[in-house]
Amino acid sequence: MISVAEALDLLFALARPLEAEIVPLSAAHGRVLAAPVTARLTQPPFSASAMDGYAIPDTDAAPGASYRVIGESAAGHGFESPVGAGEAVRIFTGAPIPQGTTRVIIQEDVTRQGDQITLGDTLDQGLHIRPAGADFAQGTPFEAPKRLTSADIALLAAMNIAEIPVTRRPRVAIMSTGDELVMPGETPGPDQIIVSNSFGLAALLSELGAAPRLLPIARDSRESLETAFSLTDDADLVLTIGGASVGDHDLVGTVAADLGMEQSFYKIAMRPGKPLMAGRMASGAMMIGLPGNPVSAMVCGHVFVAPVIRALLGLPTAPAAEARAPLAAPVGSNGPREHYMRARLENGRLTAFERQDSALLTVLAEANALLIRPPHDPARMTGDEMRYIPL
Repeated sequence: MISVAEALDLLFALARPLEAEIVPLSAAHGRVLAAPVTARLTQPPFSASAMDGYAIPDTDAAPGASYRVIGESAAGHGFESPVGAGEAVRIFTGAPIPQGTTRVIIQEDVTRQGDQITLGDTLDQGLHIRPAGADFAQGTPFEAPKRLTSADIALLAAMNIAEIPVTRRPRVAIMSTGDELVMPGETPGPDQIIVSNSFGLAALLSELGAAPRLLPIARDSRESLETAFSLTDDADLVLTIGGASVGDHDLVGTVAADLGMEQSFYKIAMRPGKPLMAGRMASGAMMIGLPGNPVSAMVCGHVFVAPVIRALLGLPTAPAAEARAPLAAPVGSNGPREHYMRARLENGRLTAFERQDSALLTVLAEANALLIRPPHDPARMTGDEMRYIPL
């Protein structure tokens, strides 16, 4: 068995970043920018007013000073003539600063009668002018790779970028295996259960920016598995669930190898998730064989599959993001394998669930953290700070 860190290194060696495609900015939210882009204009393109008020030529205007209003500057409709001494222009937020003016007096500090204004006794000290290029200049780079947030989309739009290169979504074929499985909505036989792992993993993959596809359930026979694998030729990643152990009915590894899969590793010193394998298919796709227990598959999805998807998208290779928090209750000593315990983070403190069976989806659904226990970690007391992966 290899460690979790060694398994991640081998997975990253298999994960080749995918090619880019051009998409309209309106379809880019959540996608990964594949190459840098640059601003096509300066923002703001002119010095603009930050407030409603009056633009005047005197930076050091004195309380009680009077000015004659000679025009108006509004957003989209600037005042084109120069402004001289003793003159002012009515101005609104976002409007261009007229030539010759150096300060905006906010309207609350002004008394107006006809075309005359008088400054109040107490003046706001700000100039209230946004200089040209205060946000960004033409040619300012927007670096890649980066998963684009709503704020990023707003910035790219302001940069006048209508289309951008993003990494293609990884195509992931998800194959559940086992004679005991039936689809949700069907009536299971006396020895059958409802398939759940594939649906949970598909949801996780969608959140990560991949394009998952559920394959028909593969039965525990060579013929059924070969048929299922034949549906994966266009995939970038093939996820198999179950059938990766060493029982008489665990045929996934054998069939995959016979179809040309070059195995990278098999078995990891962790729990849940020990019987995990990985390699490369003859089609060029990565393959990760996940354990069949529901919690094991989902935990491995967070620990291994999620970092692989990020690598395929061209993001930096790194383990799942971790944080640290103190324990709200003691936990016993750990065994020889790294343990990812389902836990609840509340009020900044971690509580591991008492039941850690890898078949209990109710516990996983209540968990919002995976408490990480190193191999042979001694018993921990309340208040001990521990590593965890947020869920």
